[in-house]
Amino acid sequence: MTSMEMAGFPILSAILMTTVFGLLAIIFIPAERTKLIKQVSLGFATLGLVLCIWLYFAYDHQRGGLQFVERVLWVKSLGIYWFNAVDGINLPMLLLTAVVLFTGIWTMWELENRVKEFFALVFLLVAGVYGVFMSMDLFWIFVWYDVSLFPMYPLIAIWGGTRKEYGAMKLTLYLLAGSALILPAILYLWAQGGANTFDLFELQRIGFSAFDQKLTFVMLYLGFGILAAVWPFHTWSPVGHVAAPTAVSMIHAGVLMKLGAYGILRIAMTLCPEGTAYWSNLMAFLACVGIVYGALVGLAQTDLKYVIGYSSVSHMGIVGLGLATMTVGGINGAVFQMFAHGIMTALFFSSVGYIYDRTHTKIIPELGGLSKTMPIASSFFIIAALAGIGVPLMASFWAELLVFIAAVQVFPVGGVLALAGLIVSALFMLRVVQKTFYGEKNPRWEHIPDVNPFMAVPRIILVSIIVFFGLFPKLMLDIIQGTVIPFASRF
Repeated sequence: MTSMEMAGFPILSAILMTTVFGLLAIIFIPAERTKLIKQVSLGFATLGLVLCIWLYFAYDHQRGGLQFVERVLWVKSLGIYWFNAVDGINLPMLLLTAVVLFTGIWTMWELENRVKEFFALVFLLVAGVYGVFMSMDLFWIFVWYDVSLFPMYPLIAIWGGTRKEYGAMKLTLYLLAGSALILPAILYLWAQGGANTFDLFELQRIGFSAFDQKLTFVMLYLGFGILAAVWPFHTWSPVGHVAAPTAVSMIHAGVLMKLGAYGILRIAMTLCPEGTAYWSNLMAFLACVGIVYGALVGLAQTDLKYVIGYSSVSHMGIVGLGLATMTVGGINGAVFQMFAHGIMTALFFSSVGYIYDRTHTKIIPELGGLSKTMPIASSFFIIAALAGIGVPLMASFWAELLVFIAAVQVFPVGGVLALAGLIVSALFMLRVVQKTFYGEKNPRWEHIPDVNPFMAVPRIILVSIIVFFGLFPKLMLDIIQGTVIPFASRF
């Protein structure tokens, strides 16, 4: 196998099994033993995080290519392999998923309503996410993709808040519509490849006609783009954010939206380079509209979760714009933005969740002066807001810088428009911080307790990662770039 090294120990399968065994363990624990369920959940999430951190440091970025490969024939007649591997594109995504799962479970430590079912569904969801990020076989990518979508409906409909049934149904219908585009595109590529294989790299080696690429690229782009909140298919996303409970919002915005962008990059752009080039102007246009639209609509919101929801639409537009440039810098920035935005939104929703649990409101005009009453809880949100507006020495600064440099070179008008959208985004984030945490103190919140040390830990971890990769972006960019340089050369 070219540029592949078969793994001795199947660490990727081991990471996946932490969620499967975690799910099984939760199922066999009596529902009334809620503390044990939380401890077991946190234990398996910790194990997955440790394995992902080890994988991150063990990956040889200088050699690049696929590493820790597991490839076993599963269904010979259809050419389906159990084929897992990591490179510079999916390794950051696996680390992101592990961090968000770990901090999300810790954030939900105070949950008392149907604890067993909640954590079981979270582990099922994340099993699907891990599977998509590590699999290199189109059949398994689609299977894991659907596994990651279905738990979202009960998680929002049962444990959600504002308009939870509506939010859960809208999210599910949109994402299933995306699946309905992805599956026929995958089957078409399998049939046209003529080699009886779903192996992503075998199909890439075979190649496809220009017509096949243009057709399947747009199907895959729209199918995965729905999950990536590409404008105008984004409307499920802010509604889903607002309705979801805290940990589910963290996973939804931090990880699930990245599945969509990852699918475009890993499948659509990999198998359809001519299709990518053909549709790149449309990709850039939709991305720029998303960036500006998300910022302008976010400016008018009065609900903290809606603010973050529309901010996520805008920031995912930056990912889409980076991919549309088809350059090394743009794709590097897009992948780094997926990681940085995932950590940042996890911190956002974790902070809002704590504030909401104590005040029972997310409405900005009702919250004033919280920094005087809850300085620690407020500081977590403010740090996330600073990361969101691209302040230097935070991870998202480097990601956005790379994307906008590439965008201005490739799409000068679109790049300038996107930069204007970023300025509006900074304006609405600073407005939210000022109205929520400063200004006149609301006497209703004078006696509300601040975050205790135990519940501060997951938020501190997220802050530390944002700052760490802001100070040392090379540690992430070296890993990403080793894969992106040969990838982008095909365009």
